[in-house]
Order: sequence, then structure tokens, then C-alpha cells
Amino acid sequence: MVPKRMSGMTLVELLVVMTIAAILIGVGVPSFRYVTTSNRMSGEINNLLGDLQFARSEALKEGQTVTVCSSTDGNTCMTTSWERGWIVFSDPTAGQKSANNLALRVQKAFLGGDTLKFDNNIQAISFNREGFANEPLAFAPPALTATLHDKNVTLPWSRCLVVTAGRIATETAGPVSATQLTACK
Repeated sequence: MVPKRMSGMTLVELLVVMTIAAILIGVGVPSFRYVTTSNRMSGEINNLLGDLQFARSEALKEGQTVTVCSSTDGNTCMTTSWERGWIVFSDPTAGQKSANNLALRVQKAFLGGDTLKFDNNIQAISFNREGFANEPLAFAPPALTATLHDKNVTLPWSRCLVVTAGRIATETAGPVSATQLTACK
């Protein structure tokens, strides 16, 4: 009579499988965190890029000024904290948003403690009927930069948006210097 072979696994086999699983999890979790955070940050800066490009195209289409400004309530321009949201609106008088000017787009606040700051604490960017960015760019250096950081200011996840009178582009953050938190490439 042939003895029955027992099915299952030995303790050594179980420990080997658990060790391999622990190594894979140890390598995979930080990579997954990088991917999710990096994608969230790219999405946030691309939302602003899309709304600025939308404002430019609406200014050309409507033949009047269109403004993008930071806003906490989705109705008024009142803050320089862009991470708390912004609005896009037709601005025929090139001034503040009034009750008559309906918001064309509204962006809600960011999640996760991310921060978005423009150079010189710029509150609004307007595009004239020819599609060029108006003030504050008329008085700024050749470009205005918005920098997006996560709550820990992790450089590989930081993103930048550069606005010139005729161009808008996103960039990843460059090297850190002693005087600057980050510099765009």
C-alpha cells in the first residue's frame, strides 16, 4: 500500500513566500505613493493651465477681457491663495468680478494640503481681446511663475506653470538653491 501524500505547504515554504511578499510590498508602496501624488499634482497644475488657456480662447472669441482670479467662494476675487480655488469670468470693464459677470468656470480647493503660489502674490491674470496676458505681466519680468508644492514640499512632486504675455506652459521643478525653495527649469 502506497502512503497518501499530504497536501499543503511546510513552514519553511510559508516563511519564504511571506518574505518575498514583504520585500515586494516594501518596494511597491513608496513607488505607488510617488505615482499617486505625482499624478494628483500634475492634474492640479494642468487644471490651472487648462483654465488659463480657456480664458485666453474666450477672450479671443468674445472680443473682450477674460480674467482668471483666485477665489475661495467661487464668486469673488478675494485671495492670493490659489490652492483654495479660482474662477474664470468675462471682464468687459477689466476690473473686479461683479454680480453681472457670471463665472465661466469655477475650480474648487485642492485636497491634500497642496499649495499654489504665484510670483509677487498675484491674485488675477487677465487676457485681452487679442489673447495676450494683460497686467500684472505688463509690469512683471518676462514671465510670471506659479509653483505648486505638496504639503511636505517634496521637490520631485513640485510643478511650475510659467505665464508670459503670449505663452503658458507647465514645467517640473528644478534644483533647490539656498535662496529659492525651487526653481523651474
